[in-house]
Amino acid sequence: MDAGRPAYTAAVFDLDGLLLDSERPVRDAWMQVASALGVPLTAAAYLDLIGRNHRDNAQRLREIFGDDALLADAHRLVGTQLAERFGAHPFDVKPGARRLLQGLHDARIPCAVASSTARAEVERRLARSGLIDFFTAVCGGDEVARGKPEPDIYRLAAQRLQVPATNALAFEDSGPGALAALAAGLGVVVVPDLKPPEPAWQARSVAVLATLDAACAHSREWFGFDCAPAR
Repeated sequence: MDAGRPAYTAAVFDLDGLLLDSERPVRDAWMQVASALGVPLTAAAYLDLIGRNHRDNAQRLREIFGDDALLADAHRLVGTQLAERFGAHPFDVKPGARRLLQGLHDARIPCAVASSTARAEVERRLARSGLIDFFTAVCGGDEVARGKPEPDIYRLAAQRLQVPATNALAFEDSGPGALAALAAGLGVVVVPDLKPPEPAWQARSVAVLATLDAACAHSREWFGFDCAPAR
């Protein structure tokens, strides 16, 4: 980029664990249900599921549960537990997410979501949390052949935003997501949620931050605008 020009002209966001505080309640539900069913789902095994798409996780869970009927029961129980807790209220929005998204919107920086979750569910969660109007494009894990850490979904996001991948900055919370963005040619900022930074992607990231609020301090460097002061 030329001196004085922003490094990026578009932004792409993961959803769960990055914009929404959804990874913890989903993890807790799976761990509680697995324990009640007598299935040895360890915390380490669950962490390996984070950031991957439904197809990949279905196979991994099938191996852990060892029985399709038992896994179906677990899905039903997890769904019931989450519906009871979040049926009337959406997942919490992560600190700094609205502030950063509002700044990008006001600066006319196009944004997309690239989530491993199915697109219809991504749109439902964004709508319930009041974030959907910030996004020009939404991409779900059911729309690509290969899930994260493969680059497919980030290539799709750049295509839908109509920008070269190298002009977009991705925001991720997980290793698979960070590696997917890097493989697609995007820059990546990681805001770790349940999993700590890993050497495989940490050194290749533009930044590793504690919250999306911290990203606002870099908004001029990355996108050419200044975030509004935190409230």
